[in-house]
Amino acid sequence: MQGLIDLLHEGEYSLVVESREGDITTYTGRGVSDLYQLYTESGLLCGARVADKVVGIGAAVLMAMGGVKYYYVDVISSGALSLLNSVGIEGRYAKQVEYIVNRTGTGRCPLESLLDGEQCLPKMVDKISRFMADKKL
Repeated sequence: MQGLIDLLHEGEYSLVVESREGDITTYTGRGVSDLYQLYTESGLLCGARVADKVVGIGAAVLMAMGGVKYYYVDVISSGALSLLNSVGIEGRYAKQVEYIVNRTGTGRCPLESLLDGEQCLPKMVDKISRFMADKKL
């Protein structure tokens, strides 16, 4: 796992994924865009090890539903950590925060707010999908 973490930091990537077959791919997208694409368009997350810069509730949902086996995160929200723990995904993190801050630094990340209080993972995925569709308009 340390090699994935080193690659995340040295390559200035936002996400590094090692498939269950051992193939490593890197990503530079913002927010949950890369995890969302991996979840909706491939089975790459199933059994994968993931190193990510920032994980809020939205990213945690995609990791859980995608079948991630293990994670490392630089910064994780309390809600995301609770969710990952509740579904039995093992991992570690450098820093835990109450919530992920939005890009302008003025409040909560929109997905953290959107998913707050929801407990059903499939419903959370539906909300994320609608959010992502709105962002592409």
